[in-house]
Amino acid sequence: MRLLLCSLSLTVLTGCAGLPKGIEPVQDFELNRYLGRWYEVARLDHSFERGLTRVMTEYSMRDDGGVKVVNRGYQAESGSWKEAVGRAYFVRSPREGYLKVSFFRPFYGTYVIMELDQGYEYALVCGANRKYLWILAREPDLDEVVKQRLIARAKELGFAVDKLIYPQVGDPRTSAAAQVDL
Repeated sequence: MRLLLCSLSLTVLTGCAGLPKGIEPVQDFELNRYLGRWYEVARLDHSFERGLTRVMTEYSMRDDGGVKVVNRGYQAESGSWKEAVGRAYFVRSPREGYLKVSFFRPFYGTYVIMELDQGYEYALVCGANRKYLWILAREPDLDEVVKQRLIARAKELGFAVDKLIYPQVGDPRTSAAAQVDL
């Protein structure tokens, strides 16, 4: 059974928790404002999320001060939802959008928030290298102008934006079988 490892899983398979060269995490980060549900608007495809649509992540506080991460996506091939539960911790400072995440302890991957709007409504996130990229938003759809600006920014930073996929409902590349209610 393939587990969903989405926005926070990033580089779990490599066990890395480093920053990609030339990428800086956002500063003055406020975790309490980041908590809650985020939808995956776009991503670079990778094996542990392949075939999943309607991907979303729920962030909440853990008793140990870390962040509980629940990733969920629909797999049309099997007609079922896949879910993975992980934990995340700040790498350097809770005021910096740079965390390490684990779905398979003791292995941790990198979660870098490269851009975050002032209202905490959308974010540009990457892993430890340029193979992992996500555009996240509080709603399944993101204003097209904002989305294109984030894609342009990711391209400037060296990500293969021509390979982005758009897993939410309404995307013409999303399977009709995945168009189910939550």
